[in-house]
Amino acid sequence: MYEIDPVDRRILVELQRDGRMSNVELAQRVGIAPTSLGDRLRRLTRDGLILGYSVRLDPHQIGLGMLVFVEVLLDKTTDDVFDRFSEAVQRAPEVLECHLVAGGFDYLIKARVRDMPAYRRFLSDVLHTLPGVRETRTYAVMEEVKSDGPLPV
Repeated sequence: MYEIDPVDRRILVELQRDGRMSNVELAQRVGIAPTSLGDRLRRLTRDGLILGYSVRLDPHQIGLGMLVFVEVLLDKTTDDVFDRFSEAVQRAPEVLECHLVAGGFDYLIKARVRDMPAYRRFLSDVLHTLPGVRETRTYAVMEEVKSDGPLPV
């Protein structure tokens, strides 16, 4: 595990709040010189703590108002089936997240689509065609209570 000192911790907290602020503003909030901040940001990125920067979009405004979680059970749990499934699911743009989990099923998928008819097409045209899929269970989200929260560093 990476050792995060108090200054790095403050940098990471501030960046999770607003990744678009200037380095000068970030340095002021953290209480260090901008040149020192630049060195720290390069190190945090090089060492893999900062994975990148992105913009969060309102899914409803772009026609992706339906959020679903899908349990996926595979017909076999062998390395080659896991590998083929993992490679194939990477190509599905509707899939926001896919996790191999321990428990009563193999993968948990988080996906976004326009509406229920679009989900039905996604289910039959994408999910059920993924390698090794034996069974799926879908949970449609009725309300997003908390999503994309910052990590507690």
